[in-house]
Amino acid sequence: MEPPNYNAAPLSLNKRREMPLVWILPIIAFLVSGWLVYKSNHEKGPIITIRFPTAEGLEVDKTKIRFLNVEIGKVTAITIDADLKTILVTAQMSHSAEDYLHEHTQFWVVRPQIGLGGVSGLGTLLSGAYIEIQPSDGDDQSNFTGLANPPALKQNQDGRYFALETDDVGSLRQGTPIHFHGIHVGEVLNYDLTTAGNRIRLSVFINAPYDRFIRKNTHFWKDGGVDISAGTDGFKVRTAPLVSLLSGGIAFETPQDDSIEQITPANNVFPLFNNYEQTTQINYQNTLKYVLYFSGSVRGLAEGAPVQLRGITIGKVKNINVEIDEHSAAIRIPVLIELELERIKEINGDFKVGDHELVSELVKKGLRAQLQTGSLLTGQLLVDLDFYPESKPREIITLGQYPEFPTTASSLDQFSTSAKVIMDKLSKLPLNELTAELTKTLQSLQGTSTAATTMLHSAKSTLVTADHTINSAGKTLNTVDKTLTSADKALISADQTLIAAQQTLSSLKPGSDVQYQLHQMLLELTQAASSVRQMADILEQHPDAVIRGKQQP
Repeated sequence: MEPPNYNAAPLSLNKRREMPLVWILPIIAFLVSGWLVYKSNHEKGPIITIRFPTAEGLEVDKTKIRFLNVEIGKVTAITIDADLKTILVTAQMSHSAEDYLHEHTQFWVVRPQIGLGGVSGLGTLLSGAYIEIQPSDGDDQSNFTGLANPPALKQNQDGRYFALETDDVGSLRQGTPIHFHGIHVGEVLNYDLTTAGNRIRLSVFINAPYDRFIRKNTHFWKDGGVDISAGTDGFKVRTAPLVSLLSGGIAFETPQDDSIEQITPANNVFPLFNNYEQTTQINYQNTLKYVLYFSGSVRGLAEGAPVQLRGITIGKVKNINVEIDEHSAAIRIPVLIELELERIKEINGDFKVGDHELVSELVKKGLRAQLQTGSLLTGQLLVDLDFYPESKPREIITLGQYPEFPTTASSLDQFSTSAKVIMDKLSKLPLNELTAELTKTLQSLQGTSTAATTMLHSAKSTLVTADHTINSAGKTLNTVDKTLTSADKALISADQTLIAAQQTLSSLKPGSDVQYQLHQMLLELTQAASSVRQMADILEQHPDAVIRGKQQP
C-alpha cells in the first residue's frame, strides 16, 4: 500500500454561476403569453358601432356577429344613443372582417319569426339571437344603421333586379312573393314613391333561372285574393296561391311568341296591373270614336262593355252620359264607343279606302248599332253591330265632337212597344159590358146544361128499358123459333095422319056415317094446317109480329 502524496497540485474551483432550472418554465410561459397577445392584437379587426331600434335579444360578450354562419365579431357594449330613440351597439370585429365593412353593408338581428311566408330563425331558440351581416360595396365605414327587419333577399343569390310601377301598393309589402305559373320565383325588396309622386315603384328580385323568362312583353299583375268578375260572358273566378290569398302576391306571364332574344336586361321597369283581366287588354292605336243615341233605357250597359260585329269584339264602350235640351226638355243618353279596326283583317285591299269612308259605306248598306243582352245571368248589355237592310237609309253625320252612328231599337224595346200597343187596345175595350154579357151567357149555359143533364138521365132510363125489351124480344123469338120447329113436326105428323086417314077412308064403305064424319074431320084438319102454315110464313117474314102484331096493309 502506497502512502498518500501530499505534494499534489491544488484543485481549481469554477466560480461561474449557472441559471437555475426553475426559471425556464416562467420564461416559456411569458413567451407564449406574449405570442398570444401579439396574435390576438394582430387578429383583432376594427371596432364598429351599429344603431338598432331595440336591444331585444342582444347581450354583451354573448351576442355574435356572423356571416354565412361564421363568427366574425362579438358585441362588446350596448348603450342608449344620445337621441334617446335608438340603442348603440359596439362590436369588436375580427381581422378577416375588414373587407366587409363598407358603406352599403347591412346588419340585422336574427330572431325566431313566424309569418305568412313561413318560420325562420328557429336555431336561435337555443343559441340566442345573433347579428347577421350582408357585405356590399362603398367606402370603408365603421358606423352603421341596422335594419329593423331582415332583408327579403339573401346574399349570394343568382338572379336579376327589376322594377314595377303601380298606382296603389295595396297589401304588397317587403317580402311579398312573386309567382310564375304557381312557382315562387322572387320577392319584393322594397317600394317607394316615384320622383313625380303620382306612382309607386317596387324593387323586385327574380331568382335564376326564372329571370330569363322576363322579356319585352311580360305582364305583371297583383295576384292576391279571389278575383270575381261579372261581365257579358257571365261570372269569372280566379284564385291565387294560399300565401297570396292571405298576404297578397304578384304573378307574371310571358307570351309564347316572345323569343329568347327579347330577354329584358336588369333594372327594366314594367307596369303592375291590378288584375289579370287588364293584362289581356290590347291597346290599339288605330281607333275610331262614334256617339250612339238609344231611344230606350241603357240599364245594364257599363263602360268597357264590348262592341261586337256579329259576335266578334271590335271595340268597347268608352263613356256614358246624360244630356238634356234646355228648350224642349228632351233627355238623351249619348254612348261613346271606340272601334278598333285593327281587329278586322282586310282582304282584296287593292285600293286604299279611309277608315271613316269604310264605316260610312257600311252604314249605307244597313249597318246599325243595337243594344243586346250579353248574359241573362248578370243582365249586362253590349253594343251589337249588324246589317238591317229594311231600315231607313241613314248616313253618319257630325254635329258635335264625335260623328253620330245610327242605331235601331233593340228586340226588348220592340217587344215592349208591341206589348204597350196591345195593352192600349185592351184598355179601350168595354170590359164591364163584356163581363156582364159573359155572365148572362154563362148563366144561360148553366140552365141549358141542367136541362141537358135531365134529358141525358131520361135517355139513359129509356135506353135501359129498351135494352130490357130487346132482351125479352130475344127470348120470345127463341120461343117462337121453338114453336115453329114443333109446328113443322106437327105438320109432318098431320100429313102422315092424312095419308093414313085417306087410306082408311078408301077402305070404308061409301056413304056410311063413319066415312062422312071422317071426311068432315079431315076438312077441319086441312083448314087448321093451312092456318098454321100461314102463321109460320108470316113469322118467318116478320119475326117481330109476335111483339108488334100484324101490320095493316
